[in-house]
Amino acid sequence: MTENTWIAVDDYFEALFTSKDKDLEAALDTSAGAGMTTQQITASQGKFLAILAQSIGARSILEIGTLYGYSAIWLGRTLSQDGKLISLEIDEQRAKTARRNIERAGLEKVVEIRQGPALETLSQLATEEHAPFDFVFVDADKPNYRAYLDWVMKLTRRGSLIVADNIVRDGTVTQAYSRDEKVLGVRRFNSAVAEERRLNAVGIQTVGAKGYDGFLVALVTADK
Repeated sequence: MTENTWIAVDDYFEALFTSKDKDLEAALDTSAGAGMTTQQITASQGKFLAILAQSIGARSILEIGTLYGYSAIWLGRTLSQDGKLISLEIDEQRAKTARRNIERAGLEKVVEIRQGPALETLSQLATEEHAPFDFVFVDADKPNYRAYLDWVMKLTRRGSLIVADNIVRDGTVTQAYSRDEKVLGVRRFNSAVAEERRLNAVGIQTVGAKGYDGFLVALVTADK
């Protein structure tokens, strides 16, 4: 098996199960123009997230790491008009571009992008009178994954679903001796999830257009 095979299979499934979409393609073009294509989830992964959110009837979604809004469009489209997705992005220019992509997709009434360091924004969210989030997607700076988990546990409830991207990192996640802060950050996060009594979690390896990586999926099984 080669990476070309993985990509061909991705293309095959996307041709079968996803349709051409100008708004999603425009968001992808933004990522490509900025040289960020490899950091963006694929169409199949976007649909996977959307199906997960729909399967639990999510009405309130939190995304940590907006990039240019591609995943926010997938998730935002699962919400009814009274639903809400709050997406956090540290980079001002990315946040501005993502807002344009969200507006182009007609989702500005249900998707809100908050710009600034996620740990500060999460702290602010905890002080707001906001119902617990039903679905959380974590796809941001890996060294802070462990700290994000602490806030996510405060902002969710029993029955909420948490998905984290990039937890395999070409298999380097197995390397306890690694000096790569991204690898160490993911390892700290995975260990914390395993130790959290309110979570029932699994790690899933993936291959495809993004190479070899994976998702962590965790169900919140108890309230605080």
